[in-house]
Amino acid sequence: MKFNPKFTIWVDNKVLIAMVKGSWSQRDAEDYAREFKAAAAPLTGSDWANITLLENWQLGVPGIEPVIKALVNWTIEHGLRYSAHVYWPDTVKEYQLDKMVKNVPSRFEVQKFKHPQQAFDWLQSHGFATDNQQKLAVD
Repeated sequence: MKFNPKFTIWVDNKVLIAMVKGSWSQRDAEDYAREFKAAAAPLTGSDWANITLLENWQLGVPGIEPVIKALVNWTIEHGLRYSAHVYWPDTVKEYQLDKMVKNVPSRFEVQKFKHPQQAFDWLQSHGFATDNQQKLAVD
């Protein structure tokens, strides 16, 4: 498990889980991208999935957008098939996220959920089960 005051990243089976918080600078996004790639490295030989908990994330400066777009492209090129974003609907947050993360037909799908359990259920329906769902749900 990787911990930074702005994010925590860990892998559970074939699912990389990230919990993000606070408002982000470009440096925060660069740190996140580096740690995300390091955590995902053991998964990149086959298909994998991701859950990102965004409820406590409070947006970022425009400089984060190219960093996260590049990370998304890297993940898709390295086997990411499904990504679940968990946060209560927020128009501004959704606008910035949509600028950075897009579905790629037939290769990558991203879905938004209000509750972590919905995200876990969705990933499990696509063959990506986790062992420690309850720990995440209470964090």
